[in-house]
Amino acid sequence: MLTSQRKLLLLDLLKRDGKIVAKDVALQLDISEDTVRRDLRKLAGEGLLQRVHGGALPASPAMGDFAARQRIAVDDKSAIGRAAALMIQPGQVVFIDGGTTSAQLVRHLPADLRATVITHSPSVAVELVAHPSVEVIMLGGRLFKHSVVGVGSATVEAIRQVRADVYFMGVCSVHPEAGLTTGDFEEAGVKRALSAAAAETIVLASPEKLATASPYHVMALEELSGLVTMKSVAEEVLAPYRARGISVHLA
Repeated sequence: MLTSQRKLLLLDLLKRDGKIVAKDVALQLDISEDTVRRDLRKLAGEGLLQRVHGGALPASPAMGDFAARQRIAVDDKSAIGRAAALMIQPGQVVFIDGGTTSAQLVRHLPADLRATVITHSPSVAVELVAHPSVEVIMLGGRLFKHSVVGVGSATVEAIRQVRADVYFMGVCSVHPEAGLTTGDFEEAGVKRALSAAAAETIVLASPEKLATASPYHVMALEELSGLVTMKSVAEEVLAPYRARGISVHLA
């Protein structure tokens, strides 16, 4: 079988099964695991999958830059943001992540809500400038331009001075086995710090992020309190998250 044929077969298997196990493919095609791993490396280099130990998982389409991500699933992100905004209670101290879905969340906050929002995202902070009753605290750090958020030791140190009621997290990928993953090492560390400093962590995930993986691990699914996604997501996709005790909220 030609390399191009194997790569197409691998992508078909990934689409059908949601994962690739290199050992199983090698047996099925009567080729070496090294050959399968080489094909997976090439496909990963093309952004078509995410390699993991023993095989591969679907890659997240949310790995593009901020401008590109603003054009993905716009209606879904608006609905998820609206649903998440209703979860914030008066008087709470809330961490809100960067990202396009988080921007939708703050746009849908009730006009009379009195709360404190702490964020490392200039975009989120600017969205709240005109909100009359929300106090905004910005975390410093080095600007990671890809996601338009602060990262680094200064950001993490500032996070450690706060105890928030809830953290609304945005990630590139949510997967039953790989957990929560994102595309940058430092950004993953900031997300972990935010989660550790909050009583609850709720992930905002439009459907295209579910059952995908990205290079850098943030945390295990069991550390989540809730997941907000769309009611259009099939129940068999949501079942593994519910099975881990995560409260699934559908927009």
